[in-house]
Amino acid sequence: MSILTSKETDYAQWYNDLILKSGLAENSAVRGCMVIKPYGFALWENMRDELDKRFKETGHQNAYFPIFIPKSFLSKEAAHVEGFAKECAVVTHYRLKNDPDGKGVIVDPEAKLEEELIVRPTSETIIWNTYKNWIQSYRDLPILVNQWANVVRWEMRTRLFLRTAEFLWQEGHTAHATKEEAIEETEKMLDVYASFCEEYMALPVIKGVKTANERFAGAEETYCIEALMQDGKALQAGTSHFLGQNFAKAFDVKFADKDNKMEYVWATSWGVSTRLIGGLVMAHSDDQGLVLPPKIAPLHVVIVPIYSKDVAAREKIDQYAKNLVKELRSKGIRVKYDDDDTTRPGWKFAEYELKGVPVRVALGARDMEQNVAEVARRDTKEKMSLSLDNLAISIQELLDTIQQNMYNKALQYRSEHYTKVDSWEAFQEVLKTKGGFVAAHWDGTSETEEKIKELTKATIRCIPLNNPPEEGVCVFTGAPSKQRVLFAVAY
Repeated sequence: MSILTSKETDYAQWYNDLILKSGLAENSAVRGCMVIKPYGFALWENMRDELDKRFKETGHQNAYFPIFIPKSFLSKEAAHVEGFAKECAVVTHYRLKNDPDGKGVIVDPEAKLEEELIVRPTSETIIWNTYKNWIQSYRDLPILVNQWANVVRWEMRTRLFLRTAEFLWQEGHTAHATKEEAIEETEKMLDVYASFCEEYMALPVIKGVKTANERFAGAEETYCIEALMQDGKALQAGTSHFLGQNFAKAFDVKFADKDNKMEYVWATSWGVSTRLIGGLVMAHSDDQGLVLPPKIAPLHVVIVPIYSKDVAAREKIDQYAKNLVKELRSKGIRVKYDDDDTTRPGWKFAEYELKGVPVRVALGARDMEQNVAEVARRDTKEKMSLSLDNLAISIQELLDTIQQNMYNKALQYRSEHYTKVDSWEAFQEVLKTKGGFVAAHWDGTSETEEKIKELTKATIRCIPLNNPPEEGVCVFTGAPSKQRVLFAVAY
């Protein structure tokens, strides 16, 4: 019997059960914040390390900027402050003192800050204030900087990984001499995110542009990647923003071009967060636990011995297992030999299934006499007997097969839940009974977009890049439309 609520019974409870019972994270003493446990953090480290490598391959360097932002900085870019004002945590004092009544500590009223500090919800303002000191000439451009950090957005309704008051992320902030360079950077980083999600997370994504309503506060254009979860809801998996000259003008960041003419700098920002872990869980896992793509999984292979009372047989299993561990590690495969004899093999099988380890190898005396091992795949639950000869090579090939199969399965699900509709009745019916992405005509107005959201909870996830022109009429108003956009109910 599964320890998880069934996905079909209650998807939200299944997700919460899975995060907690697989040991990824738990709620903390601070409302809306989470503790990322070692197994969950290992997932994040694997994502972080691969993304960091890709950032550096595209010429970016890491830096770090303060967690505190002077309140006045947020006032300098009107759209930006409006977009984040309701989510900001504000520091007003810098000292505590003992309560004269002996009831612990209180805020010292004499220690009020002259200017309040905002705990960063994002770092555009503090970074562009810094860039003003770094940029004088075209020779100082481009600046290609990324930082790995935590941010705080005071969310009222939280869910582990998907929406928490504090989360981990990376945020790239780049400065360019021309509009064309900045747009090229924005699109390049979107491609980095998309290829990472598809190649490493086995998560197919759709690249597109946000509508004005959904655009990042302070951006001229927001590019995004959208993924589909197994409950038919969409998840924004990453964003890349073309900021134009908005922040350069707000912070007076100019440079002398080759003709010694002063120009405002062009900007981008882009980021992904620990929300990707939530997406990974929801896109692949099942009622028995996590299903993790090998390229991301903290552990690729677990070896479980099936001991008998025969001491010689036990020693033979141990020796083979230790040699196999050594060979697998030499191939870069993360492996654990679980020879803990205080727990039974059946308990171990269930535990590693819950944790989503892609491959399980069981070594028993009888199998070894026949020169085979029982190998189980987590993605399909298929069991097979593989020869002990060249077992490491067979496992390496199997891991590649699992990675591709998981991507294919997720892609097939998305294909089955990508529906074109041409009427308001069909639009509502698909959202109600099937979910997924709904490709429909829209008249291009914010009013229609808001009304559809109000009536159905569906938002325009994106206008897909390279969207083919297609004459039609808006499904809601009947007004002319020149292309379809993607609607979905989203996290």
